[in-house]
Amino acid sequence: MTIVVTGSSGLLGSALVRTLRADGDQVLRLVRREPAGPDEAFWDPARGVLDPAVLEGADAVVHLAGAGIGDRRWTESYKRELVDSRVGSTRTLTEALAALKDKPRVLLSGSAVGFYGDTGDRPVDESSPSGAGFLAGLVREWEAAAAPAEEAGIRVVRLRTGVVLSGRGGALAKVLPIFRLGAGAVLGSGKQYVSWISLPDWVAAVRFLLANQEMSGPVNVTAPEPVTNADYTRAIGKALHRPTMPIATPAFALRLALGEFATEGVLAGQRVLPGRLLDAGHRFAHPALEDALPAVL
Repeated sequence: MTIVVTGSSGLLGSALVRTLRADGDQVLRLVRREPAGPDEAFWDPARGVLDPAVLEGADAVVHLAGAGIGDRRWTESYKRELVDSRVGSTRTLTEALAALKDKPRVLLSGSAVGFYGDTGDRPVDESSPSGAGFLAGLVREWEAAAAPAEEAGIRVVRLRTGVVLSGRGGALAKVLPIFRLGAGAVLGSGKQYVSWISLPDWVAAVRFLLANQEMSGPVNVTAPEPVTNADYTRAIGKALHRPTMPIATPAFALRLALGEFATEGVLAGQRVLPGRLLDAGHRFAHPALEDALPAVL
């Protein structure tokens, strides 16, 4: 297939592009700089600039562009950047796709389990409603921005992705130096659930969704066994053969250091189940955290 990918320089996009090319697919990367070769095309999502002609002939599009949720403190200006980089870029892309005469068969559009808000210990799947807070509202807008592609007859899958585990980037890689020093600690109460997926399983799920013509709408891209933060912390320490701190990092300290992101992104939890992937027959290489961590570290 010929597949267009946005966000291809990030952890998820770069892993996906490598796999697609290794399997013989042609990949066109949309970039925000001068293209370096025929496998790249320019777009400027911040200004709504994308020539629909560069998308002609594509069989599929995978849209992963967006500023990192936990990369910076959630100031009002950064919250606007989070919205613009997701909602604005999705709208720019889907309006261009809708304008094509020869449209791709499928768009996989990035989303997140933050859609569900803080679910406590209650398991949720794709039939569950959206939660409260900035992050849940952002994801609702993000998903809605893909509507022009849907209305144009393109099969649209919204990838509600959890915490992707990799030693080379993302949330896990950021904390590995702390854990290697033996200073890893439970965050807050430790009872909040972490919905995670290994990077290889994320790539495999995306490949599955590209090929499965029956799948559309929201799909939870998470492993089938979410864990509490306390279990997550212990499992990382065990995989690294390092002790973890006997005292948890208190919630007030996290809020002081991280602001609003601590409340919604660290101390809140989502116990998300990949109901639709499992029902469709998808199988995970790393369904349990104890299996996933050695494979990605």
